[in-house]
Amino acid sequence: MSLDLVRESVAKLLKEKGETVAVAESSTGGLISANLLAVPGASAYYSGGAVIYTRESRKIFLNLPMEKLSGLKPLTEQIAMVFAETIRDDLKATWGIAELGVAGPGTTPYSKEVGISVIAIAGPVSDSTTVTTGGDNSEENMHEFVRGTFALFESILRR
Repeated sequence: MSLDLVRESVAKLLKEKGETVAVAESSTGGLISANLLAVPGASAYYSGGAVIYTRESRKIFLNLPMEKLSGLKPLTEQIAMVFAETIRDDLKATWGIAELGVAGPGTTPYSKEVGISVIAIAGPVSDSTTVTTGGDNSEENMHEFVRGTFALFESILRR
């Protein structure tokens, strides 16, 4: 299914249920939010979002107490879930989405792997996934991470 169809489906389900979503994304650079906002009527379900690309931006935009991160390894589904819960709670949304990854072409201090994204969705039903592409093309990886996010979110909303 194309991303256009999945985002339309997600928007429709959110509107039908009267639910809202907040987004904290890193390596997708705002593409998750952009896709949610591309559907007419997004103000009914989009609570807001932040690109948390750096440690400093995470501190400012997530207002995350460091003790919540104690013992968690970077770039894991567990840390993504903490971020998803935090953005959801901070913006008083039904759902929180967090995406953390390495789009490439180089590595980061958090991972020597390129083409990896951990995605978590926190809400009435919570779930997470890891998307790996095996490639180092930043733009292609970013779009693949977005597709993975929307596929997970749509499956959760349909449960």
